Amino acid sequence: MTHTDLQKTPLCAACEAAGGKMVDFHGWLLPVQFAGIIAEHKAVREDAGMFDVSHMGQLFVEGKDAWPFLQYINCNNIKNEPGAGVYSHILTEKGTIIDDAISFCLTPEKFLVVVNAACTAEDFAWFEKQSKNFDVTVRNESARWGMIAVQGPRALEQVSNLLPKAPEVARFHIAEIELFGAKGYLTRTGYTGEDGVEIMLPSDKIAQLWDALLKQGVTPCGLGARDVLRLEAGYLLNGADADQTRTPYEAGCGWVVKLAKENFVGKEALAAQKAQGVNEKLIGFVLKSPGVPRAGCHVFADGAEKGILTSGTYSPLFKGIAVGYLAAEAAVPGTEVEIEIHGKRVKAEVVKPPFYKNRV
Repeated sequence: MTHTDLQKTPLCAACEAAGGKMVDFHGWLLPVQFAGIIAEHKAVREDAGMFDVSHMGQLFVEGKDAWPFLQYINCNNIKNEPGAGVYSHILTEKGTIIDDAISFCLTPEKFLVVVNAACTAEDFAWFEKQSKNFDVTVRNESARWGMIAVQGPRALEQVSNLLPKAPEVARFHIAEIELFGAKGYLTRTGYTGEDGVEIMLPSDKIAQLWDALLKQGVTPCGLGARDVLRLEAGYLLNGADADQTRTPYEAGCGWVVKLAKENFVGKEALAAQKAQGVNEKLIGFVLKSPGVPRAGCHVFADGAEKGILTSGTYSPLFKGIAVGYLAAEAAVPGTEVEIEIHGKRVKAEVVKPPFYKNRV
């Protein structure tokens, strides 16, 4: 596939103009880096960086049954208080993960669900299929919006120069905004372990925001730094660390499963798994000597193969770090294992993510 075949965000030209090295990311043309992964990592951990996340999906769920429907299609409890957002997993009937998403309540009868780019079409089709018995309308408005994530200790300070009320938005909440003569949304979540916001504006206005932030000195950051930051913070990468072969319990996210709810898709399967226990679970690893672990590397304990990595990287803070699925009996923090990298086994220690303790 050539670059001309890839989907482009409304910030593609702006990213290229800022020196972005563009790559194929699940069919989207996105910057993997600008000044460099380590420099961009440092900017987010110590100052403020911004990411083009316009490829993310926006599904609007509206109608009398909007909240009951989202309760049914999510394993976590969705809040129906205007402004509140909740992270959850969308599951198959088998209890495996279709996607992880955040549902924001705009009004008790209107919600915005932010989903992963690679899953947007599938999520939309799944929402429509599951909505048959509910009085709701589901709209995929992803093409209408551009979105920038601003992350780091100075993220709110930088954003408040343009949106003075941004610091008033609580964590995991949403607020309607007006900027550059257009209406949009500001959410306060993040994928880096730092404080920050995401700003959604119509696709024809988002480049004005990028330019304004760039002039203020916010560092443009790419997928490379984003992956290191999210792995340090212990966040899942959908399609790698979680997919339709894994459940929230196996993925180390049992906290998003609310079995006390009356009903939700996948409940019966998850109740059975919780009673039985999991055979494998997602756990973290820190290398004890130089090396860069990568997805697909095999993990050994007591000389026997016990698991496989799903994500791995070089972290400026912790050196070689990774997560992967490991046999439950070996997935105990403090356990010494070996990770096979380029045919050589390297000692590592099992740790419980996150590697980087969230400040927020």
